[in-house]
Amino acid sequence: MPIWVVIISMLLFFVLFFGIGFLLNMLLRMSWIMTIIYPLITVFIVDKVRFIEYFTNSKSAFSQLGEKVSSLATADLLILSSGLAGAIVAGMVIKMLRKNGYQMF
Repeated sequence: MPIWVVIISMLLFFVLFFGIGFLLNMLLRMSWIMTIIYPLITVFIVDKVRFIEYFTNSKSAFSQLGEKVSSLATADLLILSSGLAGAIVAGMVIKMLRKNGYQMF
């Protein structure tokens, strides 16, 4: 994957999850909701196992998830981690805005 594609993808994931996290934090008044939800979204992006199999066939599903995560390329890890960084920054920005007296809804 060319480096410019990685950089643009990282920027897009950061902005996407910052925006979604900011809106969820503003509407639900839970500052870290997107940071908590993000690992579930990452599992859905990475793994092809049906969600119900994590409860019915846990051992196999989690071992397949571990194999998938360990086989990710560096570019994929960078892109996914930039999405997590966007969710964390959204939580910090909401906390700062609330501390400074801004009321959202």
